[in-house]
Amino acid sequence: MTEQTKTKIPTPLYAAAGAGDLAYQQLRKLPAVLTELSDRAVASLRTANVQAGELQKKAATTDFDAIRSNATTAATAFAQVAQERAVAAYTALVARGEKVVGTGIVESADVVNADIEATEAPKAVEAAIEEAQAVESAEATPKPRKRVKPATAPKSAE
Repeated sequence: MTEQTKTKIPTPLYAAAGAGDLAYQQLRKLPAVLTELSDRAVASLRTANVQAGELQKKAATTDFDAIRSNATTAATAFAQVAQERAVAAYTALVARGEKVVGTGIVESADVVNADIEATEAPKAVEAAIEEAQAVESAEATPKPRKRVKPATAPKSAE
C-alpha cells in the first residue's frame, strides 16, 4: 500500500493536507470550468433529443440477459482498476501533503526563530518570572515538622 514515512506525523494527516491543497488548486480553476461546462451542456441538449428517439428503437430489440452478464464481469474488472487507482491517488496525496506540511513547518519555524531572536523580554516581565519561580521553589521545599512528645499516663498512687 503506502510507504511509512520516518516522521512523527501520521500518514493520513499528510494525505489530508495533500487533498486540501489539491482541492484549493482545483477551486481556483472553477470559474473557467463552469463556463466551459455551460457551453457544452447547450450543445449536448441539442443532440440528446435525436439520440433519445434512436435509443427507444434499439431498446425494443435488445437482449438484456447478455448485457447483465457482461455488466457483472465488467464491474468486477472496474473495481480492481479503481482500487489500484485509489491506492496510487492516496500515495500521491501523502507525498503532496508531506511537501505542504514540511514546507509550512520549516517556514513557521524560521519566522518563530526570527521573532525570538529579535524580541527581548521587558524588565517587568523578567522580574515577574523570577518572582514566580522563587515562590514555586519555596512551595516545593518541604517544611520541617514539629515533633510531638507522646502523652504519658499519670502514675497511680497504689
